[in-house]
Amino acid sequence: MSSEAEADERGRLFIVAAPSGAGKTSLVNALVADDPRLVISVSYTTRAPRPGETDGVHYHFVTPGNFGRRLERDEFLEHAEVFGHSYGTHRETTESILATGQDVILEIDWQGARQVKASFPACLSIFILPPSVAELRQRLGARAQDSEAVIQRRMGEARAELSHCEEFDVVVVNDDFDTALQDLRAVIAHGRGEGDFEQQPFKELLAELLENE
Repeated sequence: MSSEAEADERGRLFIVAAPSGAGKTSLVNALVADDPRLVISVSYTTRAPRPGETDGVHYHFVTPGNFGRRLERDEFLEHAEVFGHSYGTHRETTESILATGQDVILEIDWQGARQVKASFPACLSIFILPPSVAELRQRLGARAQDSEAVIQRRMGEARAELSHCEEFDVVVVNDDFDTALQDLRAVIAHGRGEGDFEQQPFKELLAELLENE
């Protein structure tokens, strides 16, 4: 079998990033629920589980020491520190899934996206934008388990994340959930070579999001 044929049989790698509160996880979960060819990579993290989260399903929850040893063994395809906690994507697990022909979605931040791009230049990176700062603040405030101090910190971190939006291949605005999900499906189909996706204008919105204090 030729290397070209083998490459065609491998799955495709997609990156989805967004600031907290943009609706990334809900969109990705809905996308994967309706597409058996897509698998979400389960990241490793040193943070504690939130209410309703299950080890091995939402994340692999490990101690800082365990994470550090894995990092030393170069087990992670990408890793980053977010809100004082470490996150990482397991390299061998990702490679194994892609080898079966299934497509993999990585829910990571811009730091991780840069690292993955270096190893997988052909991957498709997607950034999800909130429709406004007011809506972002409202969505963050809807998380009952987070304090006001945490929300304010995340608002600041969101702007830092938004500043890297244009490093991504495609931008999807999550104003209406169903419309954003439809756009995301079109992007995945485009990444598979099965359709076209027309990028909607977003630079004016991005400028407003970054300017708003």
